[in-house]
Amino acid sequence: MDVLIKIKDREGVVHELQAPTDMAMNIMELCKAYELPVEGTCGGMAMCASCQCYVTNDVALPEMGEDEEAMLSEAFYVKANSRLGCQIPITPELEGLELELAPES
Repeated sequence: MDVLIKIKDREGVVHELQAPTDMAMNIMELCKAYELPVEGTCGGMAMCASCQCYVTNDVALPEMGEDEEAMLSEAFYVKANSRLGCQIPITPELEGLELELAPES
């Protein structure tokens, strides 16, 4: 089953992406699969913040872990709605999620 996730890129273009819930992917990997400009330098280990995004609507997300909190405390352009894409697994609960890519640091 796929869910619809909308991601606004750094140019302001909104991409409507079909995200598979049966492949154990996360938001960073989804962005890379659709060739959006997300580096994911650390490979999804919450160690680089190159996949930082802003959650722009009210969809229940998994709680932020200690590693993600620590990385965001050191990252640039952090807002109250910042999350690391690599730490958000794609599940059926994400249907309708809307994100905006954070500026590159």
